[in-house]
Amino acid sequence: MTVKTRQPAPPLEVKLLDGSSWRLGDAKPEAFEMIVVYRGLHCPICKTYLGELEAKLPEFSKRGVDVIAVSTDTRERAERAKTEWGLNNLRVGSELSISSAREWDLFISRAIREGEPAEFSEPGLFLVKPDGTLFYASRGSAPWGRPPFDQMLRGIDVATERKMPARGEA
Repeated sequence: MTVKTRQPAPPLEVKLLDGSSWRLGDAKPEAFEMIVVYRGLHCPICKTYLGELEAKLPEFSKRGVDVIAVSTDTRERAERAKTEWGLNNLRVGSELSISSAREWDLFISRAIREGEPAEFSEPGLFLVKPDGTLFYASRGSAPWGRPPFDQMLRGIDVATERKMPARGEA
């Protein structure tokens, strides 16, 4: 499956750390649901990136953007990341299945060093509109080169002010 803007986003369901489940289909953001896929506890770049996201959560909230960070990590590994990385306010989902990650066109890697899961998703960032259609997608094959959050906030402002449609639909 190829993920395309202006089309319905693929289904997505992950476990939250409180034991409940989060489903994209149940999300009701004012402006966007922002899904930030991170590699997992083993990734120091993810720690920095999600720390920056934690600091920017009020800015996203002011814009009507609900945020969730998800990974293929087990619940235990995700809990460790949330605690050790100081992610006090960020909603964190775990146990993203490899098959679901593939539906979102995410790159999948196999472990090359100790501490990495056998297989895990590489990073991605997605904005989904309240109607469930994909507005923005960024996927990476490595932990670096992710969209800066200040740039995302400016882009959300411009897109909202100008009532821009999603791009990349052709």
